[in-house]
Amino acid sequence: MLDELEFRRLSEIALNSLLQHLIAREEELDSAFEVDEQGGVLNITFEEPAGKFVITPNAPMRQIWISALSTSFKLDWDAAAAAFTLPRTGEHLTALVDRLIGEHLKS
Repeated sequence: MLDELEFRRLSEIALNSLLQHLIAREEELDSAFEVDEQGGVLNITFEEPAGKFVITPNAPMRQIWISALSTSFKLDWDAAAAAFTLPRTGEHLTALVDRLIGEHLKS
């Protein structure tokens, strides 16, 4: 298990990478959503259909949590993949967020 300092370092890298990815997607999708970062937490806000995703590191649990589509997704660090992944599907953070955005926009 990661110690807290290592978790904070890895989650910061992962969330910064995700933020850059989402900024590029925001432009690609012609502002279908807006992303912003506040204190290490990423917020993705949708106008149509209305909605909000919140992506936050949870240091005590050593997980990244995503609140989206009325569900909580808890990603663990996978050392072999060198990525935060959703245990039940194996999806990495960026792929999971992309899928959730697609599902939201189709609803």
